[in-house]
Amino acid sequence: MADTQEGQGLNIEETLGKTEDFINKNKKSLMIIGGAIALAVAGYLYYQYSYVAGKERETQAQMFRAEEYFKNDSLKQAINGDGNFPGFEEITNEDGVSPSANLAHYYLGMSLLKNKEYDKAIDELKSYSAKDQVTSALALGAIGDAYMELNNADDAISYYEKASKENVNNFTTPIFMMKLGAALEAKGNYSEAADVYKRIKKDYSSTSEGQQVERYLARAEAMAEKK
Repeated sequence: MADTQEGQGLNIEETLGKTEDFINKNKKSLMIIGGAIALAVAGYLYYQYSYVAGKERETQAQMFRAEEYFKNDSLKQAINGDGNFPGFEEITNEDGVSPSANLAHYYLGMSLLKNKEYDKAIDELKSYSAKDQVTSALALGAIGDAYMELNNADDAISYYEKASKENVNNFTTPIFMMKLGAALEAKGNYSEAADVYKRIKKDYSSTSEGQQVERYLARAEAMAEKK
């Protein structure tokens, strides 16, 4: 046992000696590497706290006018700007590093959806990286709406299902479950639609969707029996 400990001690001393030799022989290289790492860290911190923060302040100021146009359904100005202030499209193209530019993808997608530019709306909404649970569900549901307008019920069903499961709550969940049921009916999947309506009736009876779902359920069950 003593021999083993002695051997371990020699190995440790030998390892430390080799390490010291390596450092002495490569001081210059190690200093260069250390300096490069420090420079990289400093560059990253500058990028995050100076450049990105500056772009965020600038983008927030630009987006204010575009948001006002969006709220007033002035879609052309919201998308393209008014000549003095940029629209959401320009903001997403030029200021992609800022959080507000990310949010501009959401607004641009919703504006394009209202403007009946469905393919573009899908692209923008898919580019949006949701930072909160409400807009994440709304974006997914809006993609489903765009697919339905393009007569693509299969993809609409997929996105309505995702939207209904995103941040389950009494507001967005029953809305997108109703849309899911309608999309399933459009595909002729009446039994599946009836199952969705039953879940709304059971789990969301206090919501406006829950209070009106009975007639949709009756219709889906009647159509399922005819098949």
